[in-house]
Amino acid sequence: MSESPTPSAPKKFNPVPFAYHEELTLDIEKLTNLAQGIARVNGWVVMVPFALPGERVLARIYRNHKNYSDADLIRVINPSPDRIDPRCPLFGTCGGCQYQNLHYDTQLTWKQQQVAELLKHMGGIEHPVEPVIPSPTQFNYRSKITPHFQQPRNGQIAEIGFLANASRHRIIDVPHCDIAMTQINEKLPVIRADVRANPQRYKRAATLLMRASQEHVLTESGHIAVEIVNGIRFEFKAGDFFQNNPYILPAFVDHVGREAAASGATHLLDTYCGSGLFALTCAKHFQSVTGIEISESAAARAAHNAQINQITHATFQAGSAEHIFKDITHPASDTAVIVDPPRAGCGDAFLDQLFAFGPRSVVYVSCNPATQMRDLTKFLQSGYTLEKVQPFDLFPQTRHLECVMTLVKTSTPTTATR
Repeated sequence: MSESPTPSAPKKFNPVPFAYHEELTLDIEKLTNLAQGIARVNGWVVMVPFALPGERVLARIYRNHKNYSDADLIRVINPSPDRIDPRCPLFGTCGGCQYQNLHYDTQLTWKQQQVAELLKHMGGIEHPVEPVIPSPTQFNYRSKITPHFQQPRNGQIAEIGFLANASRHRIIDVPHCDIAMTQINEKLPVIRADVRANPQRYKRAATLLMRASQEHVLTESGHIAVEIVNGIRFEFKAGDFFQNNPYILPAFVDHVGREAAASGATHLLDTYCGSGLFALTCAKHFQSVTGIEISESAAARAAHNAQINQITHATFQAGSAEHIFKDITHPASDTAVIVDPPRAGCGDAFLDQLFAFGPRSVVYVSCNPATQMRDLTKFLQSGYTLEKVQPFDLFPQTRHLECVMTLVKTSTPTTATR
């Protein structure tokens, strides 16, 4: 039987240093923070998803960049002792998870190392990174999922699920999600059947919402969800942001509160406060707490949560990006600030105001350590010292994590840590 012909290369394919679909036997050295296995061929880096450190694999080139190549994993020749069978049959096809083939303890080890490498290469410093705090639950932990589907064709809706691995457009049909909470998976078949039975409701592509709240699953973004964290009740719109792993939240907010209070500050500012998660769980450590939110509706929701929990020394205000600290009256030297920005990190306008205010300490919480490291260099140049780096695994089986950095104001600007 003759071999299948090699497919022709795409028009914009760069043939250097490897031919299109050239197969290579590679030894995987480590994992990137994007969950790519790294191998080298005569010093040239080749990235292979789903390949694990210590493995010898057969991989097939599909793209050459200026300084590295991308390859698909064809076969594992010598598997890592840390390789396990993924629980989900869609692993490797669905883009939601990257690490189901890796033992959980090893996931944590690599995430810790990846933070350390980002500190060194993006922050320009070497600093100890604490062991990653594990999630008490490694599967069925997500309290919110948002399945997608394309617009109906010929009166039918096809795949309902998530983006395929390495694709920006193709959707994989996902009838069950192993990292979603049990009550979400119980309702998912009903939601999927309803969507497919009523294609006339959808004129274009759409995204569904499923948010676990107590014993219920909410599907309308305006419905009020409830989460209780360390005895504090939070009410928020189901479509609004709230951390999606309730099992690790008690330890997570406890750490942030302890770090914010460790400098001896008596006042707390929670910027990007949302519905008040950090402000209200950390309030017990401070004489006064102020939450600041650009969104007026979010600030009002946080004030409501303070009221229903009878936390009387916490206030919330909506502030524009240009004047976010203008109404703060207590001294910066007595103030700790919690920063929990979106994935893009802090904007320059916000950081300029923060540094001009000059709080005693800052606890920087981030879901994107890469942008956090970018912002870290600005903190170091503005007179802050990095005290502690503590990652939390809010997202088991995926490449994502939350990283908490504690920064303390020093008397003069510095670019080094102690």
